[in-house]
Parts: sequence; C-alpha cells; structure tokens
Amino acid sequence: MRILTDLSGLPDDLRGGVVAIGNFDGVHRGHQLLIGKATATAAEKGCPVGVLTFEPHPRRFFKPDEPPFGLTPTHNKAHHIEALGVDYMAVLPFTAETAGMTAEEFIDDVLIAGLGASHIVIGYDFCFGKGRKGTPELLRTRGGFDVTVIDPAATHDGIIYSSTRIRDALKRGNPGQAMALLGRPFEIEARVEPGEQLGRTIGFPTANLSLNDYLRPAIGIYAVRCGVVDDETGETTWYDGAGYYGDRPTVDGKNEMFEAFLFDFNGDLYGKYLRVALIEYVREDKKFDSIEELRDQIVIDCQSARRILNTRAAGA
Repeated sequence: MRILTDLSGLPDDLRGGVVAIGNFDGVHRGHQLLIGKATATAAEKGCPVGVLTFEPHPRRFFKPDEPPFGLTPTHNKAHHIEALGVDYMAVLPFTAETAGMTAEEFIDDVLIAGLGASHIVIGYDFCFGKGRKGTPELLRTRGGFDVTVIDPAATHDGIIYSSTRIRDALKRGNPGQAMALLGRPFEIEARVEPGEQLGRTIGFPTANLSLNDYLRPAIGIYAVRCGVVDDETGETTWYDGAGYYGDRPTVDGKNEMFEAFLFDFNGDLYGKYLRVALIEYVREDKKFDSIEELRDQIVIDCQSARRILNTRAAGA
C-alpha cells in the first residue's frame, strides 16, 4: 500500500478509483465494513481502491486543548488499512485552509483534481466542507460520482461500532470490550525510549513508550502482546508480556509512561518500533512501601499475565 501526503502528484495508475473517505480512527469493525465495500466495488470495476483520511483528526484541529483521544495515529492506522487490501492511503493535512474549504471546493480540488475519483464510499454520518454542508447528493450532482453510503453496523446485541464506545471501554479498563468492537486488540505503537532503568535493576527491564496523541487507557497493569518491528523488513515478531501505564507512585514518578516487559526476550529494544496490544486488565495501580514489595508484586503480575495469555492462546 502506498501512503500519499501530497495529492498534487497522484500517480496515473491510482487515478479513477474507488475512494473510501473518513477519519477511520480505530479502523474498527464498522470502518472495516465500509472499506471492505470500497475494495469489493473496486474489484467489480477493475480499478484501484484508496482511503482518504485526515491528519490531524479534525476534532484535534478544532479543539486543540482537548486531552489526547487517538486510537490509531497515522503510522498505526496504516497497518490496519493495508491489511484490508487497499492500494493507497491518502492523508490530507487538516489545516486552517482545509477547514475553510467549501463542500464544492473539496469535491473539485481534492476528489476530482487530486484523486480523480470515480466512486465514493462514505459512512451514514459523514459530512464535509465548511459548515459541514457536503452531502451525498452534492457528491453525485457536482462530482458525477457513484456514491455508496454505508449504514451503521452493530454487534449481534445492537451495540453500534463506534470510536467513542471504544475510547470509553479503554478508559474504564475494559480492553476486552474494545477488542470486540475493533475486531482486534487496541495497540499502542511508538519507538522505545530510554528510561530510568529501574526495572533492569530488579530483574524486569521494560521498554518505555510515550503515548503522545494516543488515548490514555485506565491506569494499571495489563496482560499484553508486544510486536517488535524490524526496521529493515517491517516484519513484526510478537512476544507475550506485561504492561504498565501510570506515573510509578512507588518511586515518586512525575510523568505518565507506558512500560512493557517482554517475556522470554533477549535483545536491545532502544530506538525500535514496538507495537503493544492490550489484551486484558490485570489490576489497578498502587503505591508500595518499598522496591522489594514492588518487585514481589511484579512477579505476581507477570504470572497473572502469562496465565491470561496462555488461556487466550489455548482458546484461539
């Protein structure tokens, strides 16, 4: 899959295709159905299929002081969109200029001149252009596109797949519910940063990740699976592990950080991309009276995480 950030030079072999449009934060099951409809339509037409998304999320642009809420920043989003068989992902910078585009300008400049789209696939609640005045009918009349509008998708018990529900589940310490809505575990992906190396001194060296624009999940301990990304091949090797998100109250930590301890791993992770998938919440955070008590609890936490992950693997 090709990732494009400049729509002015779209290759000829990608023009004239089916384009799915949306923020796609999370690339959850509802998004997957929408993008799947686009790929199926493109296969019928014998043309390319692309995804048009925005960076930053328009919500971040209009509410810059809002706490981080992202489920899939661009790099992580690309993994999941590529897995759906898409030919390209076009990332439109959401700037003041973009926000000021009329619906007509968006059609003319982005969809026609930029992407040369022949068919548009959007969700039932997608609006575009200044004042959110863009509609499916305007797409059909002004652009001459075929337009497919996807109805909301829901679980068997009527819960609509939505990024908001996924965020709520993660903030409540329920990664299992988030997984059910996403169709896969929620992941944090970032380069491993140097830390204070306290974990190394007590036998549990951890990989430290800054969450940046990611949503902050519930503070506490998690059973996780950690994917080490090879910088040269892009291939990911997965390890079971235990994760911690919080400010390390036992050692009077000042900043919240996500730390992951990979079971049965030997090697240097500094500077590597790590994908940490939250599988299950183990316990809440607490302050211990000593480093020794903390170390003893980490042993118990790792045993709990191994048991959870082994059970999941057996039931897979």
